[in-house]
Amino acid sequence: MHLPQEEIHRPNGRGARRTAILRVLRSVACATAFCLAATALCVPASAQEPRPGGTLVVAGGAGMRHLNPAVQSGAHTGIGVQLFAGLVRVDDAFQPRPYLAERWEISEDGLSYTFHLAPNARFHDGTPITSQDVAFSLALVKQHHPFGIAMFDAVDRVDTPDAHTAVIRLARPHPALMQSLVPLLMPILPRHVFGDGQDPKTHPMNAAPVGSGPFRFGEWVRGRHVILERNDDFFIEGRPFLERIVVRFFNLPSVRMLALEKGEVDYYPFAGLRLRDIPRIVDNPELHVSTKGYEALGSLNYVEFNLRAPPFDELRVRQTVAYAIDQDFMVNTLHGGLPRPGYGPLHSSSPFHSDSLNRYPVDLERARRLLDEAGYRPDGEGVRLKVVLDYPPFHADSLGTGAAYIKSQLRKVGIAVDLRAAADFPSWARRIASWDYQFTMNTHWTYPDPVIGVHRIYLCANIKKTVWSNTQGYCNERVDALLREAGATLGVGRRKALYEEFQRIVSDELPLYFINEEPYVTVSHRTVMDPPETVWGPMQPWDEVWLDR
Repeated sequence: MHLPQEEIHRPNGRGARRTAILRVLRSVACATAFCLAATALCVPASAQEPRPGGTLVVAGGAGMRHLNPAVQSGAHTGIGVQLFAGLVRVDDAFQPRPYLAERWEISEDGLSYTFHLAPNARFHDGTPITSQDVAFSLALVKQHHPFGIAMFDAVDRVDTPDAHTAVIRLARPHPALMQSLVPLLMPILPRHVFGDGQDPKTHPMNAAPVGSGPFRFGEWVRGRHVILERNDDFFIEGRPFLERIVVRFFNLPSVRMLALEKGEVDYYPFAGLRLRDIPRIVDNPELHVSTKGYEALGSLNYVEFNLRAPPFDELRVRQTVAYAIDQDFMVNTLHGGLPRPGYGPLHSSSPFHSDSLNRYPVDLERARRLLDEAGYRPDGEGVRLKVVLDYPPFHADSLGTGAAYIKSQLRKVGIAVDLRAAADFPSWARRIASWDYQFTMNTHWTYPDPVIGVHRIYLCANIKKTVWSNTQGYCNERVDALLREAGATLGVGRRKALYEEFQRIVSDELPLYFINEEPYVTVSHRTVMDPPETVWGPMQPWDEVWLDR
């Protein structure tokens, strides 16, 4: 999958420039890779030699759980990518490139992948990285990552014929294997540290890990910052260029942006740009604004229903919610036309995305009839039922504002909604992971292949008490069969047919009601050179980033 790119250079005049950038930002949701710039250069790169040294200060959100991407997912996981290497990395055309594995061979039947590790690679404590660590890491991710089963269920075993050769043996073809081996999804962990029998999810070294990547752990002061130091023994000679990374935590996106404008922060990924802030940010000649580098994520916003108990175990109640929501109003009015509507479980950038799904046009009368049929009659005040809608602290404009709008719309059909805002991300994540909710605003990334980012949400076997797994409790044997076959089929045509049927089923059964595709933006200081803008963006290693100052 390769997405087209468009670049915007400086128009003549501030007003024309602002109009051009607003126009492009409103087109972000088409899932093409746009790039905006506050200078004549779209991407802050340079033909001059990178200058080693310097400290990159990054704006991050509060609520980070730990630093081990092997057992968690989400935006905070990107910090772990700097600490842990993966077998491969991916370029801007979604093609795998050497990383910890210098080269590899794939058997003709597609069932054996042989990886040759960099012989000089060492963990941060000086211990050599071996094929045994690769086998250990894959097994750990498969068992403990929120969607490890979806990514690696096809893996039969990992052979280790010598210290620098790892052979992944598959029980069936796996079209997404190479995309699953990036550091974000399968970091290489030290077996001698994490293989001591302790629970990987609560292991004490998750907070101060011995890694394998370009930066070493330095310090973590919870709620304030994480410091990463240059790994002088990194297996890629001359990298990384930065001496240090400091991730500063801020509770509010507006405070992060203010810190960037004041020069206290250099780099702000996943920036929460409010509509009223856009003109000021793009008119600042010290800043670069870009939507490039998030193509592999494919973020979707939606309403998630807990299917285990009334009222949302009843399809007609879920349909009521869908018919009560004016999706066009949410996208065009609430969100200023920035995001693209999301109508189903696959992001519009996916080659398997279907445009022929039930879109539930707003129909309040039909919504009321459905509640009548479900046995929910209005009381003297017109209230048919009372529910609690949770929403997380991230994506405040999309999810927080969206929750308030949904409350007002559902009141029109007789559903009284009590909004419950989470104090922080861990609070919300714990509630959803423990299934202690009725319905919630949520987001997940669909990733480069549905096997990685979509299967995990729907497979019966992935109903876990882990956020961003199948927390809603959805189980359909036909859906399982479709996903199993699609995940073991190499032919694009057949996979497309399988995913078409899958999308129709879940769009009709509504375990989730999709609202829009979340547009992501990066804002950085003009001195940040060669920022991470391939398809994984800030979720890829920052070993090539340098500072021109």
